[in-house]
Amino acid sequence: MKQLARITFNPAVMGGKPCIRGLRVTVGTIVGLMASGRTPEEILTAYPYLELLDIYEALTYAAWRVEEIEIPLAFA
Repeated sequence: MKQLARITFNPAVMGGKPCIRGLRVTVGTIVGLMASGRTPEEILTAYPYLELLDIYEALTYAAWRVEEIEIPLAFA
């Protein structure tokens, strides 16, 4: 997967959830807005400090996460 420079993780910001550029806007917020029918333009109007690339990177990160497979480890 390509490097996602706009997605940050900081335990002091939104409890460590993946956020956009250290801001208090989570990937989940962006995905939820898109899922509810908001357009990127509407999101940018509501969050003027975001950029279009922030939205695309949030969607890329979310798509990558849902494809990730978790394998339980057996401990002896």
